[in-house]
Amino acid sequence: MDNLTYLYGKPNATAEFKSSAEDFRVDEELGFELTDSGEHVCLQVLKKGENTQFIAKQIAKIAGTQARNVSYPGLKDRNAVTSQWFSVPVPIKKEVDFSSLNSDCVKILQQVRHNRKLKTGCHKANRFTIVLRNCSSVSEVLTRINAVRQGVPNYFGAQRFGHNGHNLELAEQLFAGKEIHDKKLRGIIISAARSHIFNQVVSQRIAQYGIAKTMTEEVFLLNGSNAFFKEPISLETVNRLASGDIHLSAPLAGKGEQGITEQEQHWLAPFASWCESLAQLGLKSERRNMRLYPEKFEVHHVDKDMIEFSFALPKGCFATAVLRELALCQDVSLKNKENHENLVEQ
Repeated sequence: MDNLTYLYGKPNATAEFKSSAEDFRVDEELGFELTDSGEHVCLQVLKKGENTQFIAKQIAKIAGTQARNVSYPGLKDRNAVTSQWFSVPVPIKKEVDFSSLNSDCVKILQQVRHNRKLKTGCHKANRFTIVLRNCSSVSEVLTRINAVRQGVPNYFGAQRFGHNGHNLELAEQLFAGKEIHDKKLRGIIISAARSHIFNQVVSQRIAQYGIAKTMTEEVFLLNGSNAFFKEPISLETVNRLASGDIHLSAPLAGKGEQGITEQEQHWLAPFASWCESLAQLGLKSERRNMRLYPEKFEVHHVDKDMIEFSFALPKGCFATAVLRELALCQDVSLKNKENHENLVEQ
């Protein structure tokens, strides 16, 4: 992530986040009402220091089913305080007491029936409440917040690539012919490769053109949709961009070049072998919004070396893409993990 182009220039301020789990809160927003009836029990769970898969396994155990039958809209960070939804099939006439899930680190906030399971990505957004500590210049962070409200590069976060970029190393091995039979791991690796290519293309574009200036030919994403179209820039497209009806986008590599501009082909050239491998694996070329707009950005508390703020992001977007434009932020939870691993090795 360090080599990616900053939209507003590299920050001068330094800061730490995730000094404690309470300093990084994520609240999942479904964006729709549950039916209050049906063969699926939905649980809104508040957790601290636990990962999503562990909670899913505990829910499955209580419901008397297999873990694969428990679904959830998205994974949430372990090193944080998060609220998220899970669903598990339970016959209408059967009542299950999930109260044993409650502990010092886990609390059931709501239990509601629904007529279908909660699939991956079915939620609308996530709201983040973040505390930056040991901030070298709170005033600079506040100044940059005014810029960040206008949008940041929609980079995939470092967590997509694994510890020290390990998922990208695995991608190189996969594309070189190594067999990886674990379907879940294979999917994570493939996703990491596409995400890396996307980040590099966006970084190149920002370095050469910025993120507001349009090129003579663009591939536009329809607002609220995965549908895209390529056409020369015109007065109509300029007006549609201004109204938010369409957005500038960058490629998610795969089979098909109908959604790739000539300039993007140039930026994709260094990753030609990876793009070919992704196409051979059956992935189709897609698009992702190039600009990320933090919604409802609010500053809650400011001290001499600390600042607390919150914002909402659409599903699939990363809070670290926002943080990196505010300050050079160090994830304390990762530093503590590395220190612990070093102690174990010694």
